[in-house]
Amino acid sequence: MPTIQFKGKNIIWNHHLSVPYHTLEEVEELHYQPEKADGNIIVEGDNLLALKALLPQYAGKVKCIYIDPPYNTGKEDWVYSDKVNSPLIAEWLGKTVGKDDLTKHDKWSCMIVPRIKLLRDLLTNDGVIFISLDNNEAFHFKLIMDEIFGNSNFLGVVVIQTATDNNPSQIATEHEYVYAYSKDKDYQNNWEAKSSGADLIMEKYLQLKEDLKDDLINIQINLRIWIKGNSDKLDKVTHYDNIDTKGVFHDGDVANTKFGGYNYEVLHPVTRKACKVPEKGFRFKEETMKSLMASDDIMFGSDETTLIKPKKRLETVTAKLRSIIYEDGRSATKELETLFKKDFFKNPKSPKIIKKLLEYITSDNDIILDSFAGSGTTAQAVMQLNEEDGENRRFVLIQMAEDSTEEPNKNICIDKTRARTEKVIKKYNLNAGFKYYRVGSAIDPESMLDGVLPTYEEFAKYVFYLGTGEHLAAVDNMDAAAHYVGTHGPKNYYLIYEQDFDVLTRTALNLQIAEQIIAHSAGKRRVIYAPACFLDQEYLEEKQIEYVSIPYNLFEKTAE
Repeated sequence: MPTIQFKGKNIIWNHHLSVPYHTLEEVEELHYQPEKADGNIIVEGDNLLALKALLPQYAGKVKCIYIDPPYNTGKEDWVYSDKVNSPLIAEWLGKTVGKDDLTKHDKWSCMIVPRIKLLRDLLTNDGVIFISLDNNEAFHFKLIMDEIFGNSNFLGVVVIQTATDNNPSQIATEHEYVYAYSKDKDYQNNWEAKSSGADLIMEKYLQLKEDLKDDLINIQINLRIWIKGNSDKLDKVTHYDNIDTKGVFHDGDVANTKFGGYNYEVLHPVTRKACKVPEKGFRFKEETMKSLMASDDIMFGSDETTLIKPKKRLETVTAKLRSIIYEDGRSATKELETLFKKDFFKNPKSPKIIKKLLEYITSDNDIILDSFAGSGTTAQAVMQLNEEDGENRRFVLIQMAEDSTEEPNKNICIDKTRARTEKVIKKYNLNAGFKYYRVGSAIDPESMLDGVLPTYEEFAKYVFYLGTGEHLAAVDNMDAAAHYVGTHGPKNYYLIYEQDFDVLTRTALNLQIAEQIIAHSAGKRRVIYAPACFLDQEYLEEKQIEYVSIPYNLFEKTAE
């Protein structure tokens, strides 16, 4: 497989592993309708640190990621800021990457790689990531993604056709790209194959027939009345008089009209008897018929004596995301101007486009992440899509403040990302809210030995993730008094810890605490994190206790 080489690649390829975990500090005064947040959060801070901070809670839980990283045109004023331990990269820190910078592609690649690696860790096995790009980095990025995600997980490219760029000196650029990768395409295919089996088809059909019959009839009646009253607007739609859970359709024809039709047996889903075969056979091959049945695109009669029919759907209804989408790039800017003032945000993304992407891959209770949140377009798309289909997707947005020496009070996350999200909820009267967080202190040796300690819950999530590689699902079951963190398979995890440096210097796993934990975890092996241990190895082995020193030798540090 072809790979890409760039300055600093060997230095940053595994940099994400050395990035310390950080706390996420709740900023209550910046919440908006937190009682309706239901998992919606905005995180202020460097997105590399924020992504690492999210891992203990969100690893393997994000269904869809959309990011719009710097296009590297030389106009974004983006600055390389990752503190990598390297003289080469140290020279890049704090310097704006300009159009004429000969290392701009190297810097961009070094910036994007650790973030993509963390984003991959956050995806569910069947999750999908969408990345907006233009010609500046699209083709470098393809090689980077093939190396990290694997070329076999490349889903394709959506071309967004925008308003014409009337540039007389070159070919006018009328498009941008959205690259799409799956974390594990085989996992998706296996899921689809399982869900399309005959038993599930029968179950789905009978459930719809029995539970939704009255609702579908009422919808059909109302739809016909509405179409009749709006026929002047619907010259292509008036003959679509049926509806199911996938949308509107009209009757098709399975009968072959020429020679050489196909003859095979199709069982009626209710009577389980062979359906009537057209005089000249079916027009579809048996494999095609099975596929149509699996996707609920065949309409059966009341019994096997009625000729079955394919459902012919509206042209706009498709099971696949189209590879070319037209969107006037000025429309997103105009929408923001109606919410705020002119020049609120340069080149915002279109909520309509992001909704199309989300419709393709997400459903109820899925988590959508945007780690280059900008003006908060993804939040708007998620909330409006929920409003349209009644589902409950949740968004996680990350945006850095982008303050500097020249602009110390600049805060994009508050003034743009948060402001737009709140304004959208108000303007469209959406039943939603969000909580606001900031990336806090590092959970690393230097910070902790300096006395900057996380809360019990923050540290508990951290050690659980270190021990299991998974996020702590049931925080409500955590019991600090019993030192209990959570359960993973055959093991219970415990943490002996307080957010007090002086207390920690006198804290250890002793016999009394061990006996309490053993009584608490009958039938389980125990993993216990503590500053020190006063028990011998023979006892630990006998009681199936795995002692893990709270990192960084806190107990040996002398309090000042």
